[in-house]
Parts: sequence; C-alpha cells; structure tokens
Amino acid sequence: MTDETARALGRAVHHTLTYLETLDDGPVGATAELATMRRRLLKPLGDGPLPAEQVVDELVADSQGGIVNCAGGRFFAWVVGGSLPASLAADWLTSAWDQNAGLYASGPAAGVAEEACGVWLKDLLGLPEEASFALVTGCQMAHVTCLAAARHAVLRAKGWDVEEQGLFGAPAIRILSGNQRHGSTTRAIRLLGFGKNSVQDLAVDESGCLRAADLEAALRAEPERPTIVLLQAGDLNMGAYDHFAELIPLAKRYNAWVHVDGAFGLWAAACPRLRRLLEGVNGADSWATDGHKWLNVPYDSGYAFVRDRAAHRASMSHRESYLIHDAEARDQMDWNPEWSRRARGFATYAALRQLGRSGVAELVDRCCRLARALVLGIGSLEGAEVAWEPQINQGLVRFRDPAGLDDDAHTDRVIAKVMASGEAFFGGTMWRGKRCMRVSVCNWRTSEADVERVIGAFARVLAEAR
Repeated sequence: MTDETARALGRAVHHTLTYLETLDDGPVGATAELATMRRRLLKPLGDGPLPAEQVVDELVADSQGGIVNCAGGRFFAWVVGGSLPASLAADWLTSAWDQNAGLYASGPAAGVAEEACGVWLKDLLGLPEEASFALVTGCQMAHVTCLAAARHAVLRAKGWDVEEQGLFGAPAIRILSGNQRHGSTTRAIRLLGFGKNSVQDLAVDESGCLRAADLEAALRAEPERPTIVLLQAGDLNMGAYDHFAELIPLAKRYNAWVHVDGAFGLWAAACPRLRRLLEGVNGADSWATDGHKWLNVPYDSGYAFVRDRAAHRASMSHRESYLIHDAEARDQMDWNPEWSRRARGFATYAALRQLGRSGVAELVDRCCRLARALVLGIGSLEGAEVAWEPQINQGLVRFRDPAGLDDDAHTDRVIAKVMASGEAFFGGTMWRGKRCMRVSVCNWRTSEADVERVIGAFARVLAEAR
C-alpha cells in the first residue's frame, strides 16, 4: 500500500467516525442552500493532480450542510434504513476489494457470499427453497428482474420467444394491479416495453387491499390473454397487505403470473408477531424487496426472487467466448440485469450474520412498535389527528388549521417547521384526497428517546400555531 493510499484512507476513517459520533446532535435535514452546494462542488476541474488526502478533506468540507442525516434515528420521511455496523464495515471492504461480481471467476468469495445471502433470505422471508434470486441495486431493479422473467414465461406459454423475437408483434400482455401500487413498478413496466397502457388499475377497499371479485372480473374478461398480476405487501402510506391466500390461487386459475411488491413489507415474514400478514404469499411466482430498508444495509441493495428458475435465467443470461464460466459455480450475471457490478452481497451477508434470525425479527418488531408510538403520540397532540394507525411501520398524521381554513396547507406548514427545527425529517403525501404526513420507521438506530424527542418537537410547533 502506498503512503498516499494510507493517508487518504486514514482521513476517510477520521471523517466517518466524526460524522457517526455526532449523528444524533445535528439537524436531520440538509441546511445548505442549492446555490451554496453548487458554488462549493461545481468547481473547475484542475489541470493537474492533487494529493488524495486533500481531495478527501475538501470533499468533506464542501459537503457540509448538504448531507441528509438519514443514517440517524430521526429520519421518518421515506422508508430509508441506516447501516448496521457490520454491514457498513463490509461495504468499506467491498470498495477496497473492488471485485467485479458478474462472474464467479472474477470474484469467487463474492459469488459464494451471494449464494449464502440467497439461501438465508429465502428462509427468513418464507419463500420457496427452489426459487432463484438476484442481488440488485434496489426494489426498482428487482421489479425489472422479476417482470422480465414474467414476460418470458407468459409469452413462452403463447409460443413466443421474447428474447429472440422482441415485443414487436408479440401477444399483448396485460398487467392487473391495485391502484395504490408504487411508482417503481410503473418505471419497471416502462423499462420493459410493456407501456403504462398495459396496466389495468383496480380499485382497492377501505383497507387498501385489492378485492377478489374485482380481480376475478378482470381476469374473466380476457381469459386467454397473457397476464401478470401485481400484488402488494405493505403499501407506502398504510402498510396494506393484499390477501395473498385468496388472490394468488385465483390468479393461478387463469394462468396469470403473480408478482409481489414487498419493498419493505415482505420483511414482516421474519417477525413471528406479524407473519400472519403474509399468509399465502409463498404461492406467488416472484417477489421483490429491499435490503437498504429494513435490513439496514448501505445503499444500494435490493433482492429479486423467482420461482421459475428457467424463466429467470432465460430472461437474463448471456454468453461470450472470452468469459470464464464455471460448470458448478453460480455466475451472478445469469440472474441479474447488470454485467459489471459491485459485490454488494458482502454487506448483506454481514448484516444477516450480525443480526441472525432473532435479530431481524426484533428489528422489525421494534420499528413497528416505535412507529405506532410516534403516530399515536403526535396524533394525540392538540391540533393533530391520526389519519391511519400503523399495522406495521407506516402511519399517517394530519394537522388541523387553527383558523379553520385549510388543513392541507397547515399540514405542510407544520411539517416544514419541524424540519426547519432540525429535530426530525418527515414528508407529506396525498391520501384519499387529503394532505397527510407520512411516518415511516425502519432504522436500527431509532429509539424510544428519539420518539419522545420528536413528539416534543411537534408539541412546540403546534403550540406556536395556536
């Protein structure tokens, strides 16, 4: 190792430890303006080299005020986890080892670590042992991976080879989904060439669930058409779960492929208290979830699982004469959309080793308890109300305008004032025609003290508004 490498890494360690030691002290949101960030970071590219440690120090200095402290325990706007100690350390090692984890031959340890992750994740999430899997950048690309396999399978059943013939002239695929699906599925549908018009959105009930009668009516309308059904394990506002035990067998009677969006909600399967929400989910054909949410793996980390291994591999695999393929080993590029890729399996491997089965269950259960305490605590304050009580880690709160004029605008004002205080980071959402504040808890660092501190911040803002 060169002296310059040692100095640069030494400075990085120093700055990282300083950041983590002060994570609970500073404001959660960014404090620097866009103009400030551009002035500092959009500097002319130098003609000559700079010492590596100087670059590291200046990057940290120039980024001051522009880092959102979502790694801490008071970030609740989106489903964003933190980084477990072992997972963060493994991610550092991943960068140092710099493996191209596309082939077993280019990183044997990386390949086998991913194999272990696949086995452990299927076990924790209650998915079929025979399912194939892929470690991808996030649930967005997990959807792409799963739906590519679905596209292959439903067209293969109609005698069409989409990998060879493409989509021009292919039988038109329809996609049936509840109308509260996440936008990442829409993007996956666009990327795969289905087009948004291929989706038929069906209304959901008061609990946010797709109704069996509506799904059956849609399936019956075109029983011979190649069909993919999208179901949801935990929607982004309510944490709603479709009734898998009823809907999946129904879809299978019409030969539809069933894909489950479980970006964070699939992790309830790891918690004995919440596992009932996922009854029957293992009867689906594919599942997508994230590691950088509830597993608290550093960005980026997502997981795709496919029951039909042949369809999965056919939709992704590629061969070239100059590549080295082992007859027994698992080549990662056979199962995911990326060729050159980061060895992200090490961070997942470390997180699962650190937590173990009971640790994952406890993390999920604790986040759900804290989400409930946060929603009910804020909702009990004068001028606030609970719009949706969490069944897992997602809830909604709304704020009443003291002047009786515009509760929607007042809700946004309260959120903005709490964010400006630096005490917490929340976001708003439109839900059933009303403006609400989303509450999402999935960070291993979030504590009861954080919950009490944040409730106190809302109490002060609401008192000032009266």
